[in-house]
Amino acid sequence: MAGVAARIPATARRPRVGLVAGGLGAYWPQFPDLLPQLRRSSARVAERMAEFDAEVVDVGFISDAQEGAAAAETLRKAGCDIIVGFLTTYMTATMLVPIAQCSGVPVLLINLQPTEAMDHASFDTGQWLAYCGACPLPEMANTFERCGIPFRSVSGHLEDARAWTRIGRWIRAAGVRAVLRNGRHGLMGHLYPGMYDVSTDLTMVTANGGGHVEVLEFDDLRVRVEGVTEAEVADKLAETRELFELADSVAEEDLAWAAKVSAGLDRLVADFDLDSLAYHHRGLGGEVHERLGAGMILGASLLTARGVPSCGEYELRTSLAMLIADRLGAGGSFAELQALNFRDGVVEMGHDGPGHLAISERKPLLRGLGAYHGKRGWGVSVEFNVRHGPVTLVGIGQTRDGRYRLIAAEGEVVGGPLLAIGNTTSRVDFGRDPGEWTDEWSASGVGHHWALATGHLVPVLRCVADLSEMNLVER
Repeated sequence: MAGVAARIPATARRPRVGLVAGGLGAYWPQFPDLLPQLRRSSARVAERMAEFDAEVVDVGFISDAQEGAAAAETLRKAGCDIIVGFLTTYMTATMLVPIAQCSGVPVLLINLQPTEAMDHASFDTGQWLAYCGACPLPEMANTFERCGIPFRSVSGHLEDARAWTRIGRWIRAAGVRAVLRNGRHGLMGHLYPGMYDVSTDLTMVTANGGGHVEVLEFDDLRVRVEGVTEAEVADKLAETRELFELADSVAEEDLAWAAKVSAGLDRLVADFDLDSLAYHHRGLGGEVHERLGAGMILGASLLTARGVPSCGEYELRTSLAMLIADRLGAGGSFAELQALNFRDGVVEMGHDGPGHLAISERKPLLRGLGAYHGKRGWGVSVEFNVRHGPVTLVGIGQTRDGRYRLIAAEGEVVGGPLLAIGNTTSRVDFGRDPGEWTDEWSASGVGHHWALATGHLVPVLRCVADLSEMNLVER
């Protein structure tokens, strides 16, 4: 619409971090060298913050409650995703509570003293006070609790790698929270018949994580596929041949159809401004809707690889889990349990259908299938296994009262024999009996599907769960 600024896609939106440093103004006339030293520490923190993939809104240094109130209003107008309060020395709760209350976003307090330890033999009171950021932490925690404000903090020193790793997790988690709150999630088609666990109350998506669910018809895709030009199909075929190996079973007609559907999906995502997509359609007798549903795998995989997670079987909560994993830079491929290998001590998991091409162990393969098991239609399917090494399963479950919960398990993808049936299968070693692990995972409330992501993500997922007010179940 004319005059309306284009929305930045949620997946492209950098988290906006509000930064405020402070200390007790009564100290400045008593110890003239203290404030300049604290300002140098504050500048160093601002410098380190800029190294994260985030937009930093630095409101400077506050010394009393009045300056805290002014900073609160500035940060509120900035629309931050998280506020970082740097306790440089002792400061009162009255200086920070207005910031936490006014912003309406999560607040992280950091206490980073100048070095690892004081020089006790030479320090006077003013020099000690530069190391006194820990002093107000219990006061802040107590006051935040009584004001109903969630409390979280990181303590360390200015060049403490462990502390900065923890700070980075909170900022990455704030980025995930922003994606969920600002995302537009497509849901196209209808539920896979009989799958109670997949059934999603659309209101609960907004209630739990925020964002908007756009309900789509397969006819929304049909009219866009019908408008795809021969040149667009040729471009998509060229992209496909560059990214994939093609098995001998791939029929040219099926490949061309998948390319045309993929180009139509690109139009659909652009027209409806989508950050994720979940879909399913049964269709009958080879008519166009059945062919559309069967032709989705290539295009959905390409979308997922470029940061628009797309998955089948109407699995909206799993497309959200894939979005979380992708925002953490870990990929996130659509997965379910396939088989247990007790001889090798691994769980085989993956899916028939779209996968996250960016985290494939090798160049992904397109395999032609005469039939999709359990689904209507035929065509090309994606086959690969996730990159060998540490992985995390990320799922979203729902309790009987409608609350979402994050569910995660860490393991390692290892090599070994895989089925060649057009599936995205990986062998995951959880370091324990596959049967026992499977029983515990199934009892977590995860549901049928989840995202298989690279790296060990549980520490940052704890932060995501905290900021998003969801419980994290670890298996």
